[in-house]
Amino acid sequence: MSNRRLRSASPARRLPKFPWDRLAPYKERAAAHPAGIVDLSVGGPVDEVAPSIRRALCEAADRPGYPTVAGPAELREAIASWLHRHTGVATDVAVLPTVGSKELVANLPAQLGLSAGESVSFPEIAYPTYEIGALLAKADPVPVADPRDAAGSRLRMSWINYPANPTGAVASVEYLRGLVRWARESGIVLASDECYLTLGWDRDHPPVSILDPRVNDGDLTGLLAAHSLSKRSSLAGYRSAFLAGDPAIIADLLEIRRHAGFMVPWPVQRATIAALHDEDHAIEQRLRYESRRETLRGALEGAGFRIDDSQAGLYLWASRGEDCWETVQRLAERGILVAPGEFYGPRGAEHVRVALTAADTAVAEAAERLK
Repeated sequence: MSNRRLRSASPARRLPKFPWDRLAPYKERAAAHPAGIVDLSVGGPVDEVAPSIRRALCEAADRPGYPTVAGPAELREAIASWLHRHTGVATDVAVLPTVGSKELVANLPAQLGLSAGESVSFPEIAYPTYEIGALLAKADPVPVADPRDAAGSRLRMSWINYPANPTGAVASVEYLRGLVRWARESGIVLASDECYLTLGWDRDHPPVSILDPRVNDGDLTGLLAAHSLSKRSSLAGYRSAFLAGDPAIIADLLEIRRHAGFMVPWPVQRATIAALHDEDHAIEQRLRYESRRETLRGALEGAGFRIDDSQAGLYLWASRGEDCWETVQRLAERGILVAPGEFYGPRGAEHVRVALTAADTAVAEAAERLK
């Protein structure tokens, strides 16, 4: 095959430009601030990994053999137990460890067998990887305000995301019940990205999982839920996540991922077990985020911003009623870097996403600069 044909067949040519590259000039501007940059653009954890998790990782380091894709029974039981405690799902729920949640989102449409002419829907304001997953499967990406809006588009799969990234919106039991009923009547897979489930801030509107029996009446047919330890346990660098739901779909995905070698490293599997059994460190981390949220929200509102949604998750969805890039520029001049809402879809064009994942000192500095 010629180099020309190789280039024309490249999957990368089907993908949009990586959005964060466009933020580089603003990062340089913020870094030029006399007191340095406060980076609130990326939701990457900065707090230390709990000692119990690090011990488990280190104790499992001398393991030269291959791990399994499904993981040992102890890992699957820890995942199922955690899901039962936080979603109410039965403890025999089918689960599957994944190498972080981003690879899952990017690969799931292809691993479910979607192809050209079929479509994947996802929220119109959303994490960009939902679209990328559809494109990698050569399926049509369909951004929608509500999944039911995509009913006439040869829809095979629909992503939902509550609590949402970037908006922090949550969904009610009644709303999710309606989506489950519609998905089953339509014969599609309903996949719920729930990575921020345990980070709800509004007691009147707590996050709800699609695995919750109040949503599905104890029947997980056609339903999948993705969870991650990146935010709950500050394990983004460990790439530890898992999928749960319909046992038939989980079994099919296990076979596919065994052939492809999607194995969570053995030390990370052991660290995941420790993390899932340790609620204390997660509660402490949640309190840190809540304190940072209160500081940043007060500072942003004092500076003339409106905060929309943001009932859960690790971001504030903020607007000054102007183009998001103007807001990014204004804040960069103060040494603060945020993410433009346009990264998450055209409807985000007047918002910016402000992450709560900077250290306490950096958050305090950002609040001071916003005065």
